Amino acid sequence: MASKIITYDELKANSTKDSLYILLHEKGPLSFSQWECAGLLMSRPTVYNVTKFLDEHPGGDEVILAEAGKDATEAFEDVGHSDEARALLPDMLVGEFEKGGELKVKTAGKTSVSQSAAVNTAVQQGSNLMYFVPLGLLGAYFAWRYYSNGSL
Repeated sequence: MASKIITYDELKANSTKDSLYILLHEKGPLSFSQWECAGLLMSRPTVYNVTKFLDEHPGGDEVILAEAGKDATEAFEDVGHSDEARALLPDMLVGEFEKGGELKVKTAGKTSVSQSAAVNTAVQQGSNLMYFVPLGLLGAYFAWRYYSNGSL
């Protein structure tokens, strides 16, 4: 566990190719399954010095430099890094990011909740159309057949 606290100013000061810190949410020393079993699926922001790794990064240094000075968790997780890549992180650990720092770490806040609600509403509306349009067409077809055969 890291004992050093990194401030927002330190994170911003180390956002160049010569000295690069990135911020990630990690589960700590427990494995994911241990955290899950303990009901502790909370993450804490940790700061890593990736300066020496820039030249070795398979995706190129631009990918990491783009995440400098901000929360890089989403970008890191979206790529789907291997266990070997994750095993490199403890050697690069600098410390924990200060609680309540200026940097807004990405969490499921109000904006994601409202976006999620908007997406759910759109999906429900789309689902309703996908149900009622074919049903209406089928009803219109049977009505046309019934009335066009002169069954009245």
